[in-house]
Amino acid sequence: QVQLVESGGGLVQAGGSLRLSCAASGRTFSTYNMVWFRQAPGKEREFVAAINWSGGNTLVVDSVKGRFTVSKSNTKNTMYLQMNGLKPEDTAVYYCAADLRPWTTISGRAESYSYWGQGTQVTVSS
Repeated sequence: QVQLVESGGGLVQAGGSLRLSCAASGRTFSTYNMVWFRQAPGKEREFVAAINWSGGNTLVVDSVKGRFTVSKSNTKNTMYLQMNGLKPEDTAVYYCAADLRPWTTISGRAESYSYWGQGTQVTVSS
């Protein structure tokens, strides 16, 4: 079992930055992969970025490449999403999730992740 709590969302103007955090508890953080998804109103959930158990391998969706960076601290049991150059189309609820299968290859598929946080709202005004 693992508990995930996102934080860091808010309202920002286009071009601004936010850093989201996902604090995890309950399992050895350094053994499992984690991911960020987002869901805008009226749209399907969308993969944003993933990071593997060691933090040494990441995946980022093309629409945010060069603007968003995913990282994790295995000492703080926290994953981060640094979001720069925010655009109105980045407005969504952002969710973190964990795949508790140890030392597996990271995936951008939602079905690979069995534990999800409650989400944090990010709103980018134009």
